[in-house]
Amino acid sequence: MEDLDVGRIIITFVVFLLSLTVHECAHAWAAERSGDLTGRYLGRVTLNPIPHIDPFGTILFPLISMTAGFWMFGWAKPVPFNPLNLRDRRTGEIAIALAGPMSNVALAILFIVLYKGLFQTSTLALQMMGDLLQPIYTMIEIGISLNIVLAVFNLIPLPPLDGHHVLRNLLPDSLAELYSQIPPWMGFVLLILLINVGFTRVLVQPIFAVVQQLLN
Repeated sequence: MEDLDVGRIIITFVVFLLSLTVHECAHAWAAERSGDLTGRYLGRVTLNPIPHIDPFGTILFPLISMTAGFWMFGWAKPVPFNPLNLRDRRTGEIAIALAGPMSNVALAILFIVLYKGLFQTSTLALQMMGDLLQPIYTMIEIGISLNIVLAVFNLIPLPPLDGHHVLRNLLPDSLAELYSQIPPWMGFVLLILLINVGFTRVLVQPIFAVVQQLLN
């Protein structure tokens, strides 16, 4: 506990909250564009984090895991939608599911652009940041890595992740019905197992290697 980096924990939590907020807002926006206004009526098409917060999954669990030295894990309040309102149910559900991870890809790209602009193009920018240089560098570093992980992680085709909804709508109806019967708790258990055996690390390592080349 003596080595606890409070500053890094705060920055990580802020970036995490921002990333989840954008992710859930993207889901709600995609649902609206696909014909369902449920997210709009519930105030979820917003970058205000408050409507998206799950007290346990967004605040308590991530902070406990970070301060205890474990890998950070958390979630926001899911955005509900009515599939009966979608103009095309199959493509609409795919678009809604993909909107979240793709928003994290966009955030990762934004943080990469910020890094290139602030740290690789002008010594004046570095001088102007002064004492904020290290916190800003840490924020960008965490923003890149966290959003890559969130994008890849959410595309894993296990319930209740976004990848589950994508794959379910790509499968033939008979297989999709069987696939839909996988209970969320089983998906969660399988997910924990995959994380513990290093499967998710294998997924993100090639992406991190490409990003590292971009940042050099």
